[in-house]
Amino acid sequence: MKAVLLKAAKTPLVLENVPDPVPGPGEAVARVLACGAGLTVHHARAGRVRVDYPRILGHEIAGEIVAVGTGVTSVQRGDGVTAYFYLTCGQCHWCRIDRETLCENFRGYVGREVDGGYAEYIKLRADAFIKIPEGLDWRKYPAEAGVVCDAIATPLKVTRKARLMPTDVVAVFGAGGGLGVHMLKVARWAHARKVIAVDVMASKFEACIKAGADATVDASSGDVPQQLLELTGGKGIDVAIDFVSNAATLESALGALGKGGRLVTLGGSGARFTADPGDMLRKEVEILGSRYASKEEVRESLELAARGDVWPLVSEKVPLAQAEAIHQQLEKGLITGRAALMMQ
Repeated sequence: MKAVLLKAAKTPLVLENVPDPVPGPGEAVARVLACGAGLTVHHARAGRVRVDYPRILGHEIAGEIVAVGTGVTSVQRGDGVTAYFYLTCGQCHWCRIDRETLCENFRGYVGREVDGGYAEYIKLRADAFIKIPEGLDWRKYPAEAGVVCDAIATPLKVTRKARLMPTDVVAVFGAGGGLGVHMLKVARWAHARKVIAVDVMASKFEACIKAGADATVDASSGDVPQQLLELTGGKGIDVAIDFVSNAATLESALGALGKGGRLVTLGGSGARFTADPGDMLRKEVEILGSRYASKEEVRESLELAARGDVWPLVSEKVPLAQAEAIHQQLEKGLITGRAALMMQ
């Protein structure tokens, strides 16, 4: 099969022919139609996260099951599927209560610890595949069906983590990125009273408005907390969702929170930031961390897309051979929404 391989950190992706995968006991193989390319994948390409080389990246797949190993009953040949990004045990306390992102026996990620979807076929444990509902035409819209498992599921979890209400004013930091744009869509679907897009690239604001933002804040042009306070009549925002999560964005988000405000951080920078305990006490603000989504939230997100409630934005669709070119654009922040590699 054709596959795109990452052979070392910070090196170009290369297209090669590799052996077709064969399912073992408890495993299944899917023919990949499309695989999303986002920053989560790019962190491995850029050397910001460790993988064992060579590795086939990618996890946001839409595919069709073509072979199953012995003992597999959860999927069968012909099923349309996507993949669950986390490699979890399914047996521990956290998995049993639908909080798989906290799995006690976590084994890593699809596209990092095991080969992913930048290939014509992908082999995973059968329970890592999630069926795509009948109402979502994955053959006609493979790129959109593939990215739902992350681009929609992650924001859906955030709305619950933040207890987002129709009375809330929500600000999304990094709103022009692959998750940010979809967070705007999901916040609008959740009937937030006002949705504000915050980004350093004003060129992405038109897409943010189309995705559901009521207002925009150019973070490169001045004091972000002050701009957000002005947009809320001095009351502050109710929910800040930070997909950048460096010290500057986290401190700006905290500074803009009003009474009872909630800050949800999802960025991977790992930077420390300063919070004023007295201000947190007086306003009863909350700082919350959120990772990916549960399997059930992925299923629910697929249903949302199937009903047309929230439809993903895939702005770039390119052949598998152009994977490196797409990652060059990701590195420069030039992709709005999601990009996808198409296998046909």
